[in-house]
Amino acid sequence: MPRVKRGPRRAQRRKRILKRAKGYYGTKSRSHRIAKLAVDRSLKFAYRDRRQKKRNFRALWIVRINAAARLNGISYNRLIEGLKKSGSRKMLADLAVKDPKAFAQLAETAKVAIEAPAATS
Repeated sequence: MPRVKRGPRRAQRRKRILKRAKGYYGTKSRSHRIAKLAVDRSLKFAYRDRRQKKRNFRALWIVRINAAARLNGISYNRLIEGLKKSGSRKMLADLAVKDPKAFAQLAETAKVAIEAPAATS
């Protein structure tokens, strides 16, 4: 059986790992074996954190909406309930921060939608 050293492929693979490890401290950016461990670890964190970023932003948006809702005399829970009933629930966090007047109108819409069924029952 012929001897296979995988010259170019092996070199390309190592070069790719070391390129990704560029900027790492010490041996992690120079030694292939250590760089591979560091790069694998960082890719694992990157994959995980792309998902966590979505959670973090949702939590931030909820906090912002709640703060703006309470300024308008309604809790987040009641606001969302009212907006679902009235059928308008878009871009709340952006409105809460950038356009408080429009958010106040939405809060009023939610209050009316919540109290409307109570008046009819």
